[in-house]
Amino acid sequence: MKRLIELFQNKYFMCTLAFVVWMLFFDKNDMLSQYEFRSEVNKLEAEKEFYETETAHVKKDLTELTTNLNTAEKFAREKYYMKKDNEDVFVIVKELPKD
Repeated sequence: MKRLIELFQNKYFMCTLAFVVWMLFFDKNDMLSQYEFRSEVNKLEAEKEFYETETAHVKKDLTELTTNLNTAEKFAREKYYMKKDNEDVFVIVKELPKD
């Protein structure tokens, strides 16, 4: 117990302790802020990865559409329900199961 009291009476220990408490809880870049920043960075990195894969997929589709006329016709029929004059288009929508 006497050793603990001597430790708290040491001015260097008290300054160091005050500095650590200040940096952990009261500073502009405290622990909570760092955790929030890190979670935001992780979320943005996941979003960036998603958009990079989507961009690659769209670029692949674009090259297919510009190089092959049959692919362009297939794309227009599937995505935009376009048809020729003598055709009918039937869209089948699956219902979601009710819970």
